[in-house]
Amino acid sequence: MKKLFNMLLLPAIVAVSSCGLDNYDAPESKILGRVVYNGEPVGVRGTGEAVQLQLYQDGYELGSPIPVYVAQDGSFEALVFDGEYKLVTRDNNGPWVNDRDTTVVNVKGTANVDIEVTPFYTLSNVQLSLSGNTANASFQVNEVAGGRDIEYVMILVGKTSFVDDVSYTARVDINEVAAGSTVTGSIDLANNADFQSGKALYARVGLRPVGKDQAIYSQVVKLR
Repeated sequence: MKKLFNMLLLPAIVAVSSCGLDNYDAPESKILGRVVYNGEPVGVRGTGEAVQLQLYQDGYELGSPIPVYVAQDGSFEALVFDGEYKLVTRDNNGPWVNDRDTTVVNVKGTANVDIEVTPFYTLSNVQLSLSGNTANASFQVNEVAGGRDIEYVMILVGKTSFVDDVSYTARVDINEVAAGSTVTGSIDLANNADFQSGKALYARVGLRPVGKDQAIYSQVVKLR
């Protein structure tokens, strides 16, 4: 019971309360990892704990999964006790094929693991730049899994390094995008108060497949 009892009572792995659990040690070991495709990290929405993995440990009465939240650069981290765990993607969550293969992770101190997924699309040759009051974007759309149309692509800029479809300063959506095409677009920031304040500016692009709860994103780039 010492293994996961205190964590399973909490919504996040890293949050360990002292109330009523003083007889249990806090976890000190780590699972460090990335969600990847062909060895490259997959960009996702990082705010709102939108994309999750699920961690299980067999042999304990409280068998509910522990949520592991994926950061916008595709990385994740979980504090655990030493032992053997099973890690899977959350059901119907993320811009990839819903293949919930189990990854077994043996933890003794620190364990590093990549979770391989198959996205419906990837974004490559991403170019993001700032010219005067205009943020410019160019990128290639590549079909991987197939079977789903593209709902839209996005060009996003933000005043912090956390940029996604709910956290942005300015956004442009482009519809009717075909797989294999090169997308170009821009955002006029001349009347944007956050931009005119002269503070830092970040950007990324994203693509939302039809019928999926999340978009796939490029990595965040600092424009200013």
